[in-house]
Amino acid sequence: MTTTSSDPDARPVNSVMPSTGRDHDEIIAELTGIARAEDSVWEGGGCSGTIYCGDRDHYGFMAEAFELFAHVNALQRDMCPSVTRFEGEIIAMTIDMLHAGAVDGTEPAGMVTSGGSSSILHAVLAYREQGRDRDGKHRPNIVKPETGHPAFDKAGHLLGVEVRRAPIDPETTHADVEAMAGLIDDQTIAIVGSAPNYGYGTIDPIDELGALALDRGVGLHVDGCLGGFILPWGEVLGYDLPTWDFRVPGVTTISADTHKYGYGFKGTSVLAFADKTLRNGQYFYLTDWTGGKYCSPGIDGSRSGGLLAATWAAMVSLGREGYVEHARGIFETSFAMQDVVRSHPALRIMGDPSFCFSFTSDEFDIYHVNDVLKSRGWRLNGQQYPDAVHMAVTRPQVQPGVVERFADDLAEAVLHAESGPSAPPATGAIYGGVAGGLTAEADEFIRAVMADYMDAHQSVS
Repeated sequence: MTTTSSDPDARPVNSVMPSTGRDHDEIIAELTGIARAEDSVWEGGGCSGTIYCGDRDHYGFMAEAFELFAHVNALQRDMCPSVTRFEGEIIAMTIDMLHAGAVDGTEPAGMVTSGGSSSILHAVLAYREQGRDRDGKHRPNIVKPETGHPAFDKAGHLLGVEVRRAPIDPETTHADVEAMAGLIDDQTIAIVGSAPNYGYGTIDPIDELGALALDRGVGLHVDGCLGGFILPWGEVLGYDLPTWDFRVPGVTTISADTHKYGYGFKGTSVLAFADKTLRNGQYFYLTDWTGGKYCSPGIDGSRSGGLLAATWAAMVSLGREGYVEHARGIFETSFAMQDVVRSHPALRIMGDPSFCFSFTSDEFDIYHVNDVLKSRGWRLNGQQYPDAVHMAVTRPQVQPGVVERFADDLAEAVLHAESGPSAPPATGAIYGGVAGGLTAEADEFIRAVMADYMDAHQSVS
């Protein structure tokens, strides 16, 4: 039985298991049509983030590697010892890139997770276990700047760890180290810095946070989910970037997403540890189960060997030279787009970003600008507190003509915003710019709307 969704352009959907199967060619034809339609959203270079590579040849190459191991369960290492090689080398290449060898007297290690949120979750888990078992901390908390990714809050919710949020410096958008220090107590297990934070693309003062972590005897996690696989190459290219990795004393874990600027398929990330004792402390064991002795290095159980093979293939096919060249194009394009923004006196770049940036206006509602950009095929991300527009530059923006199109469209958008539109903007963050935060009633309403949104994306009715 099939039903048609309320969207007039949608294809029929299966509301129950079909009684008979469909022809393979028919299914592939349908999927091809869907994919081509959806790819048109990003192919022109107008989409912020999301599509980090955009190279069809690279995707095809990774798909071949994935296909060879897609059916393999990475749990069964006796049947597929190759996945141990893939996973081990992914970790080794990543911790080398992050200068894990710079930490004296330690044995660096890592784990491959299913994405940035999973890497952050496992980092919080490792700190929680260490804090409880080594230090007797039974009411654990972590301290992050308010720009720290929501995945930390999610991890705290799932793991019973309090998350304390410190304000940032509004001028630099960097973490306020003094404010963070004021939130640390005897139950703090770790503090957090970002390299860079997602919203503004600015790098927190990791050297100062490292000194704070050492002084207070807590861990320091650097969230490099977004920047972990591009900032190292920006440094090679000579860009003025602060040191943020394991070379900074006090840094104990770093998350870096292979499925972003590592140019792997979605579904892999690396959590790197300065020392394996922190990683091993989160291992799970059940020695008296009737099904046999069970152990697990992380939360996930079965995993496809295909993702490990494809990620490994992506990394070794690019190598340092490939990553550096891709980074060169992205940094150059980002700085060119930032120059376009700065050419408009009414616009203001937030902080000191690099490959990812955000801009706002003190003269008009920035979402009027976003409205026009959206109508011209751009998909930038809206922000709040303050209202701003965010652009994470990826390889699709490196295409010829994209920066020039951005300049033309932004000029038109600014003129529209300066004309004082009578109607409120159509785009924006929910309740963006509400001074002093949300009332309890507004917060409850927004939660209900967001729950309906998530429900709609997991239902065919």
